[in-house]
Amino acid sequence: MNVADVLSDLLAEQAALDPIVGSLGADDWDTPTASPRWAVTEQVAHLTYFDHAAAFAINHPDQWDEEMNRLFGAAGDGDPGVDQLTLGAVRDLPVGERHAAWVAGRDALAQAGQTLADDARVPWYGPSMGAKSFLTARLMECWAHGQDIVDAVGAARPATDRLRHIAQLGYITRGWTYTNRKLDMPEGEIRVSLDAPSGDRWTWGPEDAAATVAGGAEAFCLVVTQRRHLDDIELDVQGDAAVDWLTKAQAFAGPPTDGPAAGSSR
Repeated sequence: MNVADVLSDLLAEQAALDPIVGSLGADDWDTPTASPRWAVTEQVAHLTYFDHAAAFAINHPDQWDEEMNRLFGAAGDGDPGVDQLTLGAVRDLPVGERHAAWVAGRDALAQAGQTLADDARVPWYGPSMGAKSFLTARLMECWAHGQDIVDAVGAARPATDRLRHIAQLGYITRGWTYTNRKLDMPEGEIRVSLDAPSGDRWTWGPEDAAATVAGGAEAFCLVVTQRRHLDDIELDVQGDAAVDWLTKAQAFAGPPTDGPAAGSSR
């Protein structure tokens, strides 16, 4: 798979969420989501800000440090400072203009993404990322925050094989989950075997691994993006290492977070 393929899947993921966001009524924008302090408006605003930031990183890598430091500077004021910078531009818009603002961010990223070569690296808030990994992370963000919106307003969004990007990201970030928490990762490999929406089988890890995870790809993606607790999803998880991982799994950057509690509904 090349960078153009990943970009195509990213655009398709955004398009799948588009009719849900586009059909939101005035009151729907204020519907609380599972993320603390965030209603639907803040979920869309988050995606909008970071799509624009991603486009800027691709188009102006020589100016990225200045853009990055805007966010780090806002973080000095805690959550209110970060929220004002990353969410304020959309949150302050009239309801009727918020969907269009998100579309504008998506379009900026789509145009910038078309310029990426397969071997390109893109600066970001941590280490630079390979072009395919960079766009994969944007796809994961769209799907995960889209899930928060879907859950909040009771919409439906069918699972697709684009989940493979997120599932693979979930698998390869096992080590990051522990590093981020300053914990030692339990020894031993884990075999992950997932049923794709199309009926295909996706696997990662050695076949003879003592610890295993098996089940639906969507369920796995909901866990590693912390949209569902492991106890609330249908996955066959065998071995202490696998259980420990999936109770902590975090496929996204940022400080360690715990996700929803068992028995909660996102």
